[in-house]
Amino acid sequence: MRSKPQSALNTKLILICAFFLLFLLLVIITSSTFSKQQPSSSPISEETHISNSTTDPIQDPKPSESKPEPCPFTPLTPTCSKAPPSLANALVHYATTNITPQQTFKEISVSARVLEKKSPCNFLVFGLGHDSLMWTALNYGGRTVFLEEDKAWIEQIKQKLPTLESYHVEYDTKVHQADDLMETGMKEECKVVSDPRFSKCQLALKGFPSDIYDIEWDLIMVDAPTGFHDEAPGRMNAIYTAGLMARNREEGETDVFVHDVDRVVEDKFSKAFLCEGYLREQQGRLRHFTIPSHRARSGRPFCP
Repeated sequence: MRSKPQSALNTKLILICAFFLLFLLLVIITSSTFSKQQPSSSPISEETHISNSTTDPIQDPKPSESKPEPCPFTPLTPTCSKAPPSLANALVHYATTNITPQQTFKEISVSARVLEKKSPCNFLVFGLGHDSLMWTALNYGGRTVFLEEDKAWIEQIKQKLPTLESYHVEYDTKVHQADDLMETGMKEECKVVSDPRFSKCQLALKGFPSDIYDIEWDLIMVDAPTGFHDEAPGRMNAIYTAGLMARNREEGETDVFVHDVDRVVEDKFSKAFLCEGYLREQQGRLRHFTIPSHRARSGRPFCP
């Protein structure tokens, strides 16, 4: 999720423009809504109009009588709409930093398109990084939660971006255990769909805050924990657990994204436990899976 400072100016400018256009669109929609409203006539004028229209046609109106003057039209002035706090914070943040998100513009666009359709929604992200404020802004009005392995990094981010909701989680695996964990995942107990807290599968993560298990997540992004060296925790358990959460929802479907699929662990585990049959798109190093509820239809196989 984290990345070293980069000079990717094009990506930064694109992000800033995207947020600005979103803000401009909100203002235009608000202005358009106000301009379509028409002022209603006062009750007195309405009664006068009805009275005149029902006058006996045989009798000519008296010369002294005159038609009622129409009510003056007063154009409504659109009120000033403020930018949503998450969007405003994101604009300021990305306009004043030299650090850009680790994902490319094309990779981000895959998740952004899904968020455009589903937000406001519940969005769970494995990892806390330079793109976290962007995800929160794109899910304006929804709940975006970040799970991070590094306590010190959480505190550092909170000082800069205190509005982000993040939790510290621990992993007890290592990347060099990936082959053994893959064999474990092929056992029958890992094919049973249940709440991860009660799963008998060794791959299921059970140490999250209770709230994480109780919510039905509409989107899950797996971009952590660290997985680029043998002693790192690796994303084996995170990928399996994301798939289990998606299958265990009461109904509907969950969009699951896995980043860094150019690496062996992310490649093999996403195909095995999120299933190639549920794969919708791959852009660069990002894969997008759509996993339906397995509780809504009994007898559904673990992978199609």
